[in-house]
Amino acid sequence: MQGDEQCRFQIAQHMGQQMTTFDKREEGFESKFAHDEELRFKARARRNKLVGLWAAEKLGMAGAAAETYAANIVSADLDNPNSDSVFSTLRRDFDEKGVAQSDHQIRRTIDEAMERAIVEIQTGDRGSGMS
Repeated sequence: MQGDEQCRFQIAQHMGQQMTTFDKREEGFESKFAHDEELRFKARARRNKLVGLWAAEKLGMAGAAAETYAANIVSADLDNPNSDSVFSTLRRDFDEKGVAQSDHQIRRTIDEAMERAIVEIQTGDRGSGMS
C-alpha cells in the first residue's frame, strides 16, 4: 500500500506542476492580450488625433483651435468606439464648411494615419500631425 500512496503522491505532484505551467502560460497569454489591447487603444487614439489635426487644417484652423478640434475627434471615437464616428464627424464638418474631400480621401487619410500611429508607437515618436 505504501507504494500505491507514493505513486499517487508523485502523480498528484506531477499534475500540480503541469497545472502551474499551464497557469503560467495562461497568465502570459492574458498579459499579452491586455498589452495588445492597450497598444490598439493608443494607436487608435493617436490616429484620431492625427486625423483631427489634418481635418482642422483643411477647415482653416490652427494652433489651439486645431488642437481642440483634434481632441474632440478623439473624444467622439471614445464615446462610440465601434462605429464610424470619426469618418461621420469629418464628413459632416467638411460638408458644413464646404471643404471638398471625397469619402475615399477621408478614409484613405484615416488609414494612413493609423499606419503612422502604429509606427510612432513602435518607435516612441510623438509625431506632430499629418503633413
